[in-house]
Amino acid sequence: MTVDYVDAGNAIDQGTLSGKSGTAPAVAAGVTYERLRAARSEPHNWLTYYGAYNGQRYSPLDQINTENVSRIGPAWMFQAGASGMIAGASTYAFEATPIVVDGVMYVSGWDGWLWALDAKTGQELWRYKHAVPYDVSLCCGNVNRGVAVAKGKVFMVTANAHLLALDATNGRRVWDRTYGDVRAGESATVAPLVVKNLVIVGSSGGEFGVRGHLDAFDLDSGEHAWRCYTVPKPGEPGSETWPADGEAWARGGANPWLTGTFDPETNLLYVGTGNPAPDFDGAVREGDNLFTDSIIAVDVDAGRIRWHYQCTPHDVWDYDSISECILFEHEGRRLLGHFDKNGYFFVLDRTNGELVQVTPFVDRIDWGAITRDGKVTARKYPDKEGEPVHFYPGPAGAKEWTHAAYSPRTELFYVPVQDVGATATRRRREFKESIPYWGAGVQVDAHDMTGSVSAFDARGEEKWRWRNEVPMCASVLATGGDLVFAGEPSGEFNALDARTGEQLWQFQCGSGHHSSPVTYQVDGRQYIAVPVGWGGWIEGFLPGMLGAGHGSALIVFALPE
Repeated sequence: MTVDYVDAGNAIDQGTLSGKSGTAPAVAAGVTYERLRAARSEPHNWLTYYGAYNGQRYSPLDQINTENVSRIGPAWMFQAGASGMIAGASTYAFEATPIVVDGVMYVSGWDGWLWALDAKTGQELWRYKHAVPYDVSLCCGNVNRGVAVAKGKVFMVTANAHLLALDATNGRRVWDRTYGDVRAGESATVAPLVVKNLVIVGSSGGEFGVRGHLDAFDLDSGEHAWRCYTVPKPGEPGSETWPADGEAWARGGANPWLTGTFDPETNLLYVGTGNPAPDFDGAVREGDNLFTDSIIAVDVDAGRIRWHYQCTPHDVWDYDSISECILFEHEGRRLLGHFDKNGYFFVLDRTNGELVQVTPFVDRIDWGAITRDGKVTARKYPDKEGEPVHFYPGPAGAKEWTHAAYSPRTELFYVPVQDVGATATRRRREFKESIPYWGAGVQVDAHDMTGSVSAFDARGEEKWRWRNEVPMCASVLATGGDLVFAGEPSGEFNALDARTGEQLWQFQCGSGHHSSPVTYQVDGRQYIAVPVGWGGWIEGFLPGMLGAGHGSALIVFALPE
């Protein structure tokens, strides 16, 4: 393989190919919609963000299992590089999910980086660097959560709200589309999702008072196919849940900043939406504020919301409902499981949005209560100007954006839990474009916190709990070897027995985990890959670890050869 060095002098708004330029095998050319639909029939690959459209973060690979996992060790490591340039080192984090296609791994980093690697050895095949302006407004860290691959292209978003299509063999840009207004505070951190001939992305920036939206682009040409706003304008369904006068809806938030899941049978894309804006001051946006803090089902062809379920009406705690919507079947019903930041586990009928059951999944919840029929009663919230109010869970939620998993073998969900509170003091702020629009000062507890990986069945009954002294802030992975992999903020990477929760293996990775591990196989050998790099919005979920070592490594484990 020949690797050359090339000039990196393109204009900032054009992006730039920087550093190593080489070639990768043309494996991505064969990734079609049909293969993505059947992704779990190729367990040696990790073809899309959650491993499959259903969002289960489960792989049937079982070479590594409960009997031999204690023998795994590092197979290779990739050092991604220095901190991002948008802001200080405390704000960047390695949060991406690697994608693996027939022995080639594609993984994105903060600050516009993307790498193609040999998935067997870790050798860098090519890299791409998009030059992001330094003055992009970011709420919660200089991060990127991953890429999508299809028809010979790699798709990624950039912090300044571009969607890029790159040639998967060499990293050269094919097309570049802007889908957000950075001057207004919009940005992008989502991993794209390819469905049919569309690349679907969501906007970030709810903390700056923008109106959230999903966008779809033609995979081949980059032509804009549709936009679905997640806050209705006056006269549209749901607009009655916003003040009739003024422009609260126009800066209402509800940004869908995490990747959705998709059911080809219903032709619906299931997406969680973010908090309303301002986050904590509900007096300027009376009403339930649809479609904030909601699960929305979007017709993937038309870009229209077909049904919705709102988890936290009139949110004044910053309880985004952006977390994954896990699709599964139980007792003959096609269901959707969702662990919300508000501390409750929701199960819905994914054909129509009907609530099947709702149960708490964290011990301490005092912001309010949700009854079995879904009725929400608020109890504690920042109501009076200058008066502090303490509540559980804090604004990072009982589970942050990092993902739960579901194993069809055990029929259990595995969720990383954060049990930590916060104090919010309401502070009225007038809206100004591109200026943070929080509506409160917030202090997250630095003490009296705990965490766990907890296993639940479809009825919301907890089956086991693996306890940790601090919140669990990284996605978990379930495998056919009856294993659950979970990383800790302090750097430990653990393998747990999926049926009992017993810890079977641990490795200290040198930096905290705030990303999403995957598993794949090359030449008959199974690998477990985890990006490691502590950072992002640490003050929101674990302020006691501000300043901890950041790291920027991708560590890949396997059994001895």
